[in-house]
Amino acid sequence: LCLQVPELEKATVRIRQPERVREIIQSLREQGVAKLQVISDFDMTLSRFGCNGRRCPTSHNILDTSRVISEDGKKKLKDLLHYYYPIEIDPNRTLEEKCPLMVEWWTKAHELLVQQKIHKSDIAQIVRESEAMLRDGFKEFFDQLHKNNVPLFIFSAGIGDILEEIIRQANVFYSNVNVVSNYMDFNDDGVLTHFKEPLIHTYNKNNTVLQGTGYFQQLSTRTSIILLGDSMGDLTMADGVPSVENILKIGFLNDKVEERRGKYLDSYDIVLESDETLDVVNGILRYILTE
Repeated sequence: LCLQVPELEKATVRIRQPERVREIIQSLREQGVAKLQVISDFDMTLSRFGCNGRRCPTSHNILDTSRVISEDGKKKLKDLLHYYYPIEIDPNRTLEEKCPLMVEWWTKAHELLVQQKIHKSDIAQIVRESEAMLRDGFKEFFDQLHKNNVPLFIFSAGIGDILEEIIRQANVFYSNVNVVSNYMDFNDDGVLTHFKEPLIHTYNKNNTVLQGTGYFQQLSTRTSIILLGDSMGDLTMADGVPSVENILKIGFLNDKVEERRGKYLDSYDIVLESDETLDVVNGILRYILTE
């Protein structure tokens, strides 16, 4: 397989069942471009986890630390992060334990943001002033999918308005890109009043929040899937697809690598450890999409 996809030889790549991965990639290629769709998380998956030893911001962080948030608001949002983030990534807690706590976290954070009277007109500037970065190779990734009319579904527990703006400012918000995320609702004066339902957090990225969108129904012939994520919660993102024939799950293991490696290798077909690029994904796409 490394002959066809040399990127799989990178030192960051871990694969528990190489033979199985080879078969899936082969099937994806044989099924052809007309059957393919890509389902991806955004924060720390399409966007970078870090750069030069510093953490890159998520779509929530971009807003939480921006000039439109009061010092008091920033402190409260940071306190929430310090309390709930360790719960989110705790390998010893069950999903049943985590879910209600995630809802609690997101709800409190959204309420704090609403209190800040954020203006819609500030969003583009907030993103421009932030240190948001998409992963290296993002342009080839978005371009390849667009050129071949492959739908890209971004399923994010972040803030939709912010992440759309990041993609827009990178000049890759093409017509094949569809986003489901937490969107802000503004009043007639353009002031944030609340967040739209349903609330999407790390562990409910599945059918339950997609009901009524009908997105995957429209794509019922797209039965080959490449799924990209960076958390255990991302593994259910394809649950709304009516009949999956082939699915290749690629996981970005950004943080606490040693501690979480086993779990990631059990769950994802390909694990990319501390890899800030989309090289492997692009290499696989190139192989699948070339005639």
